Amino acid sequence: MAEPALLQGAARPAHPAGALLLMLLSGFAALAYQVVWTQQGTVWLGHEAGAVLAVIGAFFGGLALGSFVLGRQVEASARPVRWYAVCELVIGAWSLALVLLMAPVGEALLGLIGERPSPAWQWTVAFIGSFVLLLPATAAMGATLPAMERVLAAGRRPGASLAALYAGNTLGAVLGVLAAAFWLVPTYGLTRTALLCAALNLVCAASTPWLFRSVPRRQRVADAQACAGAPGLLPMLAATGLLGIGYEVLMVRVLRQFAENTVYTFALLLAVYLVGTALGAAAYQRGWAGRGEPQRVRERLIGALAAACLLGVTSLWAAEPLKHAVLDVTAAGMPAALAAEALMALLGFGPPTVLMGALFSHLATEAVQSGIGFGRALAVNTLGAAFAPLLFGLLLAPAFGAKAALLVVVAGYLLLALRRPRPALPWSATAAAALAMALWAPALVFVDLPEGARIVSYRDGALGAVSVVEDAQGVSRLRIDNRQQEGSSATLFADARQALLPLLLHPAPRRALFLGLGTGVTAGSAAQDRRLQVEAVELLPEVIAASAHFTHELGAAAAPTLIAADARRFVRATSRRYDLIVADNFHPARSGSAALYTVEHFQAVRARLADGGVFCQWLPLHQLDLETLRSIVAAFVLAYPEGWAMLATHSLETPVLGLVARANGQRFDPAVLRGRLADHGMPRAPVEFGLPDELALLGSFVAGPRALARFAGDAPVNRDDHPLVAYRAPRITYAPDSAPKVRLFALLDQFQLAPDELLAAPADAAWSGRLAAYWQARDRYLLAGRSVRPSGDVNRMLAQVREPLLAVLHTSPDFRPAYDPLLQMAVALARTDAGAARALLAELARAQPARSDAPSALAQLERSAP
Repeated sequence: MAEPALLQGAARPAHPAGALLLMLLSGFAALAYQVVWTQQGTVWLGHEAGAVLAVIGAFFGGLALGSFVLGRQVEASARPVRWYAVCELVIGAWSLALVLLMAPVGEALLGLIGERPSPAWQWTVAFIGSFVLLLPATAAMGATLPAMERVLAAGRRPGASLAALYAGNTLGAVLGVLAAAFWLVPTYGLTRTALLCAALNLVCAASTPWLFRSVPRRQRVADAQACAGAPGLLPMLAATGLLGIGYEVLMVRVLRQFAENTVYTFALLLAVYLVGTALGAAAYQRGWAGRGEPQRVRERLIGALAAACLLGVTSLWAAEPLKHAVLDVTAAGMPAALAAEALMALLGFGPPTVLMGALFSHLATEAVQSGIGFGRALAVNTLGAAFAPLLFGLLLAPAFGAKAALLVVVAGYLLLALRRPRPALPWSATAAAALAMALWAPALVFVDLPEGARIVSYRDGALGAVSVVEDAQGVSRLRIDNRQQEGSSATLFADARQALLPLLLHPAPRRALFLGLGTGVTAGSAAQDRRLQVEAVELLPEVIAASAHFTHELGAAAAPTLIAADARRFVRATSRRYDLIVADNFHPARSGSAALYTVEHFQAVRARLADGGVFCQWLPLHQLDLETLRSIVAAFVLAYPEGWAMLATHSLETPVLGLVARANGQRFDPAVLRGRLADHGMPRAPVEFGLPDELALLGSFVAGPRALARFAGDAPVNRDDHPLVAYRAPRITYAPDSAPKVRLFALLDQFQLAPDELLAAPADAAWSGRLAAYWQARDRYLLAGRSVRPSGDVNRMLAQVREPLLAVLHTSPDFRPAYDPLLQMAVALARTDAGAARALLAELARAQPARSDAPSALAQLERSAP
């Protein structure tokens, strides 16, 4: 092949190894920047699929533009060393400028997007805004690799060092993404991580003149002549960029059905992808792809890549058994769980990404040797990659399923490899296998089904697969990506209480906002109040559709207005004020959820509360360790220093803690609450949900402002710039350190609450005493259930709970939860031991004389006696 780009002179860089070190440091900073800027962007632009993909697309688009425009200048320059140094300087300087620009620009973009934008408008604003905001840095990033390739090209065959530089840069990217996820962001936060990366860029810029001398000018050839030397190279570079990133997007989409979907999961998946690419480039540099006519080498690589992708798709059906096998033979813990996720990724990404790295190196080398220029080659490849998330993640996969979309990738590579009327045998075998998979292989839908269970509904969306599974007992459960349970038909009582507790604390609510929908029962229960206008914001449209399966049991009295949007962005964008805002118990370890527990979000919610408005943030204590909870409470206390904590139910297996505050900081008047309970405006009375009176309502509180402040102590605050919860919460997901009830009792031991912290002054002393006794009875009731072993034998159950529950009733005659189970057991006991049943009913009548249930049951027992 002709080499029209001839060198003038034979000067050589002083330190070739230094180029690899600079590429490694530059790649490290680039991927760390991507992690930081993507997380910062979603704060303002939202976590909707279009917004997230727009930020990623803007990042790739800037790289492509820089490679194309600046790469051409570098190619013709006699001073590529200076170009490289200036690019690194621009990256570092602009990242420093972004520390000041990100917030004001983000606010402006938030205003442009609006409260309820169309997906097209949100994507457009997010893409253009991010593209322009990041462009100085991303364009300079796009030119660093072409500049260094030009530096090392002096005196060598064109493209001779390209693969090595690409491998070094990609290896740096691996280290960058792992360091950002496992060390830098959790330890230092987003801004300081960016500052560290800026320092690396400045070090690269300052050291470049010491490592390299000027390089002679390379003659340029006309574009028409260059393209004539290698027909079809640029379209192939664009296509392989599109297919390569499309494969990554789709594989991650399927693997998240087996993985825990934490920040560490996605960091590992990306790292495995990049490691394979770096190894492929390094192997190509050492001649692994073989020698021969470039077009034949290209065809062999593409054909092998098509087969490797097909094998990677096949490995997905073995991913879950493999994960369980790894966990079965290793010690339980977070490292073992992460190793299992990495191994699943290695099977799917390993061979394909190695071939992708080799293929790009080969195509780029061909381009350089044909006179096209590395900058232009890199630009079109990156531009193709920029469209992949939109095409495969937002369009093809939701419309046709992951299997069909992955087979499109395989078919794309097969078409690129097809250059003859009579295809070679390996090509035909791969095509036949792909066709067989399309016709007979099951869909890449993985939903755990216990014996006798069935899938009621399944919807695959851009951000997750949502399923409703009904077990053999008729209990339906809502799941996201087969991992995250969002509620079930068995938790209707608890879900309804999460609406009613904060709702009844407001004397006369007229407008309510629920952040997060889940099964829809919580928001739907509030909507039963005929005087209340309820809005519910949910990120996943598929969850909104699936919630209808659960809310039909509430009846048709009313329904909330359902809004498909990111809750954080909606709160910041809306101008309306609400009497009640209730935030769902978002799983803190899942990607994106931790952003709903930051001090900035809590402050934004406070700004949306009307005068006297009530805010309640529910927290899943069964999914939180206490140290992570401290950081959340510390954020809440900064926004609401006068807030309280309450329990949603008395569950020991799935305890849910609520952080409650009022906009004006006012305490509660028992008389007002008594009137509110009497005039609740709902078809079902609060007593049906365990809220017969104001004592039961206020009896749910467990901590006041002083206790919350003590509990938070000096814990680091979960902030937008330092999202600690996203990096700490996964620990208990991967390796639980204790049972939920153990954490609950540890928490209650640290909590204290006095009536004067909760009740509006002046509080009646006798009533305050009853409330304090109620709290004491509640704590004793929870302790009584600590060691209970459920049994269908009423005598065995009574032997465990009779005396502890009677002691609870004697502590507070107002505490009903201990009364009802004893009453039920007494009725059941009457069938076999009437005397023991009479004794227990009489004891209940003495313990709570105001209730008629036990005397009525006792009278009926006497009448039925022979």
